[in-house]
Amino acid sequence: MKKIAPRKAVLLGSLLITSGLLAAGPALAQSKVTTLTVFMGSQQRPEIFQPLFDKFTKQNPNIKVKIEQGGATSEAQNQYLTTVLAARDPSLDIFLIDVVRPATFAAAGWAEPLDSYIPSKEQYVRAFLPGTIQSATVNGKLYALPAFTDAQFLYYRRDLLAKYNARVPTTWDELTQTAAKITKAEGGNLQGLNFQGAPIEGAVCNFLELLWSAGGNVNEVDSAQGQQGLGFLVNAVKTKLSPASSAEMKTDDSRQQFQAGNVLFGMNWSYAWAHFQGKSPDPTKVKGNVGVAKLPVFAKNSSSTCVGGWQWGVSSFGRNKAASVKLLQFMVSADAQREIAVKGAYLPVRRALYNDASVVEANPHFKTLFAAVSSARSRPVTPAYPRVSEIIRSNVSAAVSGNKTVDAALKDMQQGLSPLLK
Repeated sequence: MKKIAPRKAVLLGSLLITSGLLAAGPALAQSKVTTLTVFMGSQQRPEIFQPLFDKFTKQNPNIKVKIEQGGATSEAQNQYLTTVLAARDPSLDIFLIDVVRPATFAAAGWAEPLDSYIPSKEQYVRAFLPGTIQSATVNGKLYALPAFTDAQFLYYRRDLLAKYNARVPTTWDELTQTAAKITKAEGGNLQGLNFQGAPIEGAVCNFLELLWSAGGNVNEVDSAQGQQGLGFLVNAVKTKLSPASSAEMKTDDSRQQFQAGNVLFGMNWSYAWAHFQGKSPDPTKVKGNVGVAKLPVFAKNSSSTCVGGWQWGVSSFGRNKAASVKLLQFMVSADAQREIAVKGAYLPVRRALYNDASVVEANPHFKTLFAAVSSARSRPVTPAYPRVSEIIRSNVSAAVSGNKTVDAALKDMQQGLSPLLK
């Protein structure tokens, strides 16, 4: 028997081991499990999303999904993500972020651009509401996919409009006249219009909505359109159309006051609807008597509302980017969006679902909301958005409180915004 030289024996042994590993390769690949860690806050109701993650892992046995919860507010969640991502920590694969944050995350290099992972991206995004994609797009690149959307609407008392044979107003002038008539006849403390004038994000949206409905844009706030928009809010308080406390009014204050039966017309987000109908820790006096419509306009301009909602992003530092995008595409699929709409009353990001029988049965008001959400506009998409927001909300609140004139507030706003929105 011919002996094999020691060096050749080692080489032959290596070849045998290598061939064995190659033969076992597919089996090893099949047994490897990727775990995706998804960060989201408790306010986004992880219990609604967990069943969908379970469905995804059932369809993809090699991928597991783990939720990491943190922060009860958008600000607290952002603070945590800023700490983790600034350290280039790879422990998170996916994060759920407020609709105003993709540009900031993109500029910092924290969010992975998704274009290369999505074949035929331009065709793919056509199924979504335009504002949701606009908010996720930075310099032509897609940095997030919309998880669910939101917008501000005009809520109104159907019973009181019917009592006085009044129609739902389509212009701000008509709203003012209708509110003056009904509040005078009703007496008491009924507010004609409730809006958010505290220095919060709601004030940013309320101002932009009035500015847009006057035909203006955020690059030119010190304008006739800016005067008309901000002037309307200030004058609403002066004429007692809106309460004297409007400069301290926050979003949930507005919801509670409408729910208590103290408001004729109110500007608020979609979450308020369920509260008004009794799905709330607070008692409601308006159940069954609430209508919802697009925001009014000045003259013959188009109605516009702010896009709200949340977006799914993929961490630039995660080790499982392709699998992460696969999960995101599952979460924005028609089936997944239908489920969160039916079970969670979230506004879906796909246009077609507003005519889906099961979605409309669970949420009859969605058909009415579609006209508003389909024309919703994004707030300025810029890495400097936190500063943009601060400039707008502080000046709006100062004008509503009477601490600044409308002219001074708009001039200060323009001076602060101009270098940020070039």
